[in-house]
Amino acid sequence: MVFNSLVFLVFIVLFFPLYFGTKGRLRMWVCLLASYLFYGWWDWRFLSLVVFSTVMDWWFGLLISYQDDREGTEQRFAQGSPVLRAFAPVTRAASSLQWSRGRVLAFSMVMNLGFLGLFKYFNFFAESFAELITFFGMKPNWHTLNIILPVGISFYTFQSMSYTIDVYRKEIKWEPSLLRFATFIAFFPQLVAGPIVRAVDFLPQMYEDKRFSWHNFNSGLGRVLWGFFKKVAIADSIAPFVDQVFDVPQAFSSSHLLLGVIFYSFQIYCDFSGYSDIAIGLARMLGYTFPENFRTPYFSTSFSEFWARWHISLSSWLRDYLYIPLGGSRHGKFNTYKNNMITMLLGGLWHGANWAFVFWGFLHGLYLILQRLVQPVWRGFVRTTGMPRWLDQGVAMLTVYALTLLAWVYFRAGSIGLMGGDSFGTANAVLGGIFSFQNFNFDSIVNKFQAMKGILLIVILLFIEVSNFYFRWNERQLDVPAWRVTGFAVLLWLIALFGTFGGSAFIYFQF
Repeated sequence: MVFNSLVFLVFIVLFFPLYFGTKGRLRMWVCLLASYLFYGWWDWRFLSLVVFSTVMDWWFGLLISYQDDREGTEQRFAQGSPVLRAFAPVTRAASSLQWSRGRVLAFSMVMNLGFLGLFKYFNFFAESFAELITFFGMKPNWHTLNIILPVGISFYTFQSMSYTIDVYRKEIKWEPSLLRFATFIAFFPQLVAGPIVRAVDFLPQMYEDKRFSWHNFNSGLGRVLWGFFKKVAIADSIAPFVDQVFDVPQAFSSSHLLLGVIFYSFQIYCDFSGYSDIAIGLARMLGYTFPENFRTPYFSTSFSEFWARWHISLSSWLRDYLYIPLGGSRHGKFNTYKNNMITMLLGGLWHGANWAFVFWGFLHGLYLILQRLVQPVWRGFVRTTGMPRWLDQGVAMLTVYALTLLAWVYFRAGSIGLMGGDSFGTANAVLGGIFSFQNFNFDSIVNKFQAMKGILLIVILLFIEVSNFYFRWNERQLDVPAWRVTGFAVLLWLIALFGTFGGSAFIYFQF
């Protein structure tokens, strides 16, 4: 089920009265069953994977807690629910194996990454290995598996893993209620495309019944409408232009190709941040707070700032659970560069089972390294020349955006690779066409109406985001009913005027 569909509209209209009309465990059951319906609408068979992953990580957290405090956990067994008591014998039996806490955590990681690797990366690594040994003159004789990638597996796997790791680190206590934990993992607003919500932030919010609040409803509704505008009015409107550019790059001029790449940078931003806005808004309407996932990333003046603004829940996850455990920026420059590169390479691989995504991660790792080398020189140049701050910031912003555009070409081509196409060939054809500077003028752009519509929508987006940065209209409109009604009406009008209502899936569903 996707947010931009009639089915979801019916779903949410039925869900809200059921949610606010129930309390306690019954409300948890309503949330859980509704979330499973939401996910199972795509393919009910993969619900078993979500359920198994949920029970597995909940039990691993229980096993770690049992080793930390056996007496206290035994008391919980005696006082707990029938489900908790049913897990007591297997927990005692596993504990008798004398596994250390670290070994339990390692086994949890192997199981989670094993499922992710099987469904998402098995064919990728098998095909890559076959190509490698073919290069050395051998002829492999095996077949890849016909594996369907479950929607959202990367998101709920990382979310579930963070819980077990945080229990191990004693940053959060083990959750005794399997029902509550299952609802946390499957909560439908962010289940399939984030933001990645950590247990330490969300589970405490689930311990009390949220009352209906007009303030939360209005604030959340505004966020939902803003997300729909970004998705159906901007991302889906410029998607056909982008698709043409990457389908047959040889057919277009340099200016057309460049505009297509620029459009893609806003397509993926509006598509993904639009989903996050809808998820955050829905959660707020229900009384919950989700972390922000995007903060105008294309206004960044450095790549470290870009990753503090783009897909914040993933970049912070990689920082806390990969980059820092690897050593972070400690132990000298070389180790810092190495850790940056490893983190970005794995971040690229997380996005998709194709070498173009890995190369996209490599480019961003390289950017972060070069930033550390170039920034001190640039700062000295700015001080020496007395360059105005606005010019300094403008040059840095344009540089970051231009290099981000270059990386986006390979990212978009990676999506072609997922469907069996030539990802690097496509990316190189697009870049080669742009840098050939043939017919580099507006007249050579095909379908000028579509191009002008896309440019207009991007200008509207930038105007709203810049004005909101300075005036915080999204907060102020809640205090003045007339502003609120006007804001909602304008967004609805823009959605109706520019929207594309084909119910197209969000880009990050494939990751």
